[in-house]
Amino acid sequence: MSDQREPDHQTPDHQTRGPAAGPPAPDQSSADRADEALRGIGLMALGFAIVTFSDAAVKWVLPEIGVAVAMILRGSIGAVTVLVLTGGFRVQARAVNRRLLATRSVLHCVVTVTFYLAWARGMPLGDSYAVAAMAPLAMTVLAIPMLGESVGWRRWMSTLVGFFGVLVMVRPGGDLWRWEAGVLLLGVALMAVTRIWTRVLARTDRPATIAFWLMVAHVPVGIAVLPMFPPIGWPSWGGCFAILILGLGNGAAHLLFARAFALAPVGLLAPFEYSTLVTGTLLGMLIWGDVPAWTTALGASIVVLAGLYNLHRARIRAREARIEDAQREAGLAGGAVGTAEAGPAGLTRAVAPSTSLPGNR
Repeated sequence: MSDQREPDHQTPDHQTRGPAAGPPAPDQSSADRADEALRGIGLMALGFAIVTFSDAAVKWVLPEIGVAVAMILRGSIGAVTVLVLTGGFRVQARAVNRRLLATRSVLHCVVTVTFYLAWARGMPLGDSYAVAAMAPLAMTVLAIPMLGESVGWRRWMSTLVGFFGVLVMVRPGGDLWRWEAGVLLLGVALMAVTRIWTRVLARTDRPATIAFWLMVAHVPVGIAVLPMFPPIGWPSWGGCFAILILGLGNGAAHLLFARAFALAPVGLLAPFEYSTLVTGTLLGMLIWGDVPAWTTALGASIVVLAGLYNLHRARIRAREARIEDAQREAGLAGGAVGTAEAGPAGLTRAVAPSTSLPGNR
């Protein structure tokens, strides 16, 4: 899958149409945006489906090879997968925002360690995804200092309700009352940071570049943690097959994620992250016989509902902002026309702007 996105080098539309051409048809522009959004949704849904099976594969093989070796294999096979899917090293190695790309890749490797450690210690796949459902809520809070976004009181309240759902899951005496859950919560908070940085990087760098260097970073980080997580042994034939799924799946999935963020708004994509909670729980039940406790199911439901409400409010605010911008531009255009129109005596004739605009009341 080759990536054709080069936003920094595209010729502006007004330079290619010529002076006689009118502005682009609004319907066509809207259709293009809708088409890109649908493509982004499809890529995100496919990516989460692939990564769920990849996570099940690594959970299967972790007792045979260990955390550090799994990271090295994930990175090496995943990087090759990205190169094969996108057309070679020369194109994908060029990074624009190198510092942020490197920081994001290394931080995501830390996230990988927390998940692999939890799975190696026996945490069910569905339970880990239930904890990971907190990521969109954490993104809501972190977007304030990192992106300068504002959050209204409704989203603050729903975010607090969502964090209460996390407390329900990790309550004392429950199935998730274990230190691995605390480590995983830290990893999910860091994952929210990397998701925000992915949005920032999508403005400057190719999706394939983001995915490629993320996979590459897993190799040195995996080598660095070898003293803490030494190799366990050689994998079985089934383990070798799981390793292939691990590397191929992660490389393809993260390429799809990066491309989806470049095509569609995060508000449209974020709900699909909750799909892993369903598929991961089903895979855990089919493969390992893991049935989530009622507290985990209840807490996860609260977190998911709070996250979906936050996304709903974010869409409303984005729509209101677009309407306000359009009205402001219409008001400015009307004012410009009013000052430019002159009467028969050469005096300027004012044309009153529409009083229906909120800014003119």
